Amino acid sequence: MITPDYCRLMARYNAWQNRQIEKALEGVPLEALKADHGAFFGSILGTLNHLVWGDRMWMSRFDPSCEKPEGGIGDSTELFPTLGAWSAERFRVDGMISRWAAEVHAVGLTGSFRFYSGALGREVTKQIAPCVVHMFNHQTHHRGQVHAMMTRTGLKAPVTDLFIMPDEE
Repeated sequence: MITPDYCRLMARYNAWQNRQIEKALEGVPLEALKADHGAFFGSILGTLNHLVWGDRMWMSRFDPSCEKPEGGIGDSTELFPTLGAWSAERFRVDGMISRWAAEVHAVGLTGSFRFYSGALGREVTKQIAPCVVHMFNHQTHHRGQVHAMMTRTGLKAPVTDLFIMPDEE
């Protein structure tokens, strides 16, 4: 279904997108970052926090050396109180994802694995490949919400087209 090259491409795309968002939000007042826009996770910062939480959760499932985040989905919006705190953790998590993607082998993307789903409230067994795809889709989905909130508030949102991503960074 997917390959290690897909994982590496999407890890690089994820990090590129997060760097662009961080740069676009530098200097934006904290009140604006925390303003409720009626999005699923409320604010720009709340949504960005949820993304870090989600990435850490999935990475803890794919790579046991990665630390599981504290709290559940409901707590995920409050992890980091400022853009600077979010940015530092985002950089760390993007490195974690990139390292995992650089080391994953095709065989590691086959078969099923078992994990506890807080959303379902129980242990589940799922095929790993669709779960990896889900992690990358989850990132894109919520960054799209951030993009919409930025646009709504008059901020210049970054380009998101995959084909525009620089070949090397």
